[in-house]
Amino acid sequence: MQFAVNLEFLEAEYFLWASYGFGLDVVAPNLPMSGPPPIGARKANLDQLTNNIIKEFANQEVGHLRSLNSTVGVFPRPLLDLSAKNFAKIFDDAFGHKLVPPFDPYRDSLSYMLSCYVIPYVGLVGYVGTNPNINGYETKRLLAGLLGVESGQDAVIRMYLYERATELVSPYQYTVADFTSRISGLRNKLGNCGIKDEGIYIQPPLGAENRTRSNVLSANFGSLSYKRTPAEILRIVYGSGDEHVPGGFYPKGANGKIAKEFLK
Repeated sequence: MQFAVNLEFLEAEYFLWASYGFGLDVVAPNLPMSGPPPIGARKANLDQLTNNIIKEFANQEVGHLRSLNSTVGVFPRPLLDLSAKNFAKIFDDAFGHKLVPPFDPYRDSLSYMLSCYVIPYVGLVGYVGTNPNINGYETKRLLAGLLGVESGQDAVIRMYLYERATELVSPYQYTVADFTSRISGLRNKLGNCGIKDEGIYIQPPLGAENRTRSNVLSANFGSLSYKRTPAEILRIVYGSGDEHVPGGFYPKGANGKIAKEFLK
């Protein structure tokens, strides 16, 4: 369970900075345990509806860290790269060429929510993958509670984007649906374990009961959530496709026993 602390730090800082303009060092200074502040995080240009959503997500993530700390303990916040430059590289990799101008998640509400599509789902499938390995009532209860809220956050993000699926993402000539498909494709490529990620539009063979093109909730053939191992998650969040090679959101690697073992 402690491995998840890495992802909760990532989400907490990203949501806090975008909606409030400051992070954990202001909101809950004890939780980072003197870990380095994130790189490039800043307030996003959000409309009121989107800002309210992200503020709620932000405070939920602080609660997640408090719950993890009281149950399994946390470790110092790892160095996080939340810069527009890092997100631009992720989206360039997803499309296979440089977007012009570079993608900026802080530019407007839609850009920010597209960037959010990159993050919570990875935590969700990680929690699903963790479930069989958990022993003890308190830890299982913690996992179930975290998974429920992470799933809800992902559903809100996907529905927000689904409602705008056919809109062009300014200033590019790609739709919202195109962006989700490309990001999901990149995560499948980096994870290197087949299809465990799908955009908001898919072909019927991948849809619910092989009947739908809409894909508000991403799920497998049996309409169950996909699952990922810690190694798969690190390949994705490092952006390297290799759990032994840090980068992406974690320039110096993630923290905790599991992540550190991969860096040996």
